[in-house]
Amino acid sequence: MDAQRVELALTINGERRAIAVDTRATLLDVLREELALTGAKKGCDHGQCGACTVLVGGRRANSCLLLAAAVREDVTTIEGLADGEALHPVQEAFVEHDAFQCGYCTPGQICSAVGMLAEVREGWPSSVTQDLLAGAELGEAEIRERMSGNLCRCGAYANIVPAISQAAR
Repeated sequence: MDAQRVELALTINGERRAIAVDTRATLLDVLREELALTGAKKGCDHGQCGACTVLVGGRRANSCLLLAAAVREDVTTIEGLADGEALHPVQEAFVEHDAFQCGYCTPGQICSAVGMLAEVREGWPSSVTQDLLAGAELGEAEIRERMSGNLCRCGAYANIVPAISQAAR
């Protein structure tokens, strides 16, 4: 049976892209294989490690679980966070705090942190938020809980948490 292809018009990192893709293709595969945006990584391919995290409509999303044909909102990848040569504040904080070792999970960690900080600004609680009416205090426990969907096999958490704390300020 031949795979069916569908024409998509996706806005990726602020640029409108027209592309024909297999109806079964994930957003991750389209980003990496069709658009050469290789920042998001294929880690587990089951939505459990967070290496493929991108922002869809400003929200964190595991791109390995999304069919590209179902995406209707703007997509931001690690390649789209910087403003020219100026790094995004989360990227700057990761560099300053040496919050990476091998770097494989780093793009997903950074995209997830950007989305997580937006959730905090909007008042979204987590399972460790103490006072649901007062909003979350972004301490270590709160950051660790909110970032728990992003794994680092090298164990750079000791530097990732302070980097996110700095970026939140």
